[in-house]
Amino acid sequence: MHTSAGQTDLVLDEVMTERYAAARKHLRDADPVLARLIDKDPNFDPRAWMAELPKMGAYGALVFQIVGQQLSVRATRAILARLEALFGGRLPEPQEILDADPEDLRRAGMSRRKVETLRALAERFASGELSDQIFLQSSDEEIEAALTAIPGIGPWTVHGFLIIALDRPDVVLPGDLALRRAIRDVYGLDQMPTEPEVLQIAERWRPYRSLAVSYLFASEFET
Repeated sequence: MHTSAGQTDLVLDEVMTERYAAARKHLRDADPVLARLIDKDPNFDPRAWMAELPKMGAYGALVFQIVGQQLSVRATRAILARLEALFGGRLPEPQEILDADPEDLRRAGMSRRKVETLRALAERFASGELSDQIFLQSSDEEIEAALTAIPGIGPWTVHGFLIIALDRPDVVLPGDLALRRAIRDVYGLDQMPTEPEVLQIAERWRPYRSLAVSYLFASEFET
């Protein structure tokens, strides 16, 4: 039976709606602090903010994460816009990154280290060592091992990629400063939680830590 793209999108939307409903129920029952955030915005779409970003696959999402290291989302978008301008108004393919003059990439607003990381990543995509299909078939742990082997890519970059590009449901970013601030504020802590403390708090959110993280990020950026 032939299935149109529109029908496929509808089925995917229904699956995601069911997943988010199950996640919200679990988080409400597991954590009264999150329950208040969820009740405040029960129809929150954790991926709505991505509509403002260029359409991108796994490679583009990793470019976004690498560019955004230690930067605000606004600054990241500005650099991405300049990077797109170098390549005809779109994110470059891996081979285009390799063929480009590294100094041109730096003029888009990236440090030398980030340019080197992008080129190392591009080499792996261009060679076929990494691809969308490989990521789809890999576990979170396998993806983290493959990506952190690239100089300049650490757990923060990988965890953001797992949420943004692959929509993995059970990911937490314990080292993210915005998340730690949000946890401090909504849980009424006296000081910023450490990474182990974030992981300890997040343990009750399993297996839906990604949605919990998204609600907390939203609470931080709304204030």
